[in-house]
Amino acid sequence: QVQLVESGGGSVQPGGSLRLSCVASGSISNIYAMGWYRQPPGKTRELVAQIYATSGATEYADSVRDRFTISRDTAKNTLWLQMDNLKPDDTAVYYCNLVYSDYVGAILTPYDYYGQGIQVTVSS
Repeated sequence: QVQLVESGGGSVQPGGSLRLSCVASGSISNIYAMGWYRQPPGKTRELVAQIYATSGATEYADSVRDRFTISRDTAKNTLWLQMDNLKPDDTAVYYCNLVYSDYVGAILTPYDYYGQGIQVTVSS
């Protein structure tokens, strides 16, 4: 059973910073990517940032590029999201995401997991 546990959310004023953490545990192999998604109030879930396991390449939503930084510790299956210069539009529930594959019998099967989510509120 795979578990993703997020921490580090909370309330902050505009221009402030927060650092989200996600620890993945369980039987995990062949990780393809880890990332952060968010769901603002009344909107659909969207990709914030993603990091690919093999290359370390990253991608960001246009709205957070140059303000947010995604990083990882592969050995510890830990993912971080450093969020600087936060804006009210960043208010959302943030979800850690893990994409990996594993063999079910002889078939390599993809898996896509989300954590339980953590609230980030940016308000003056």
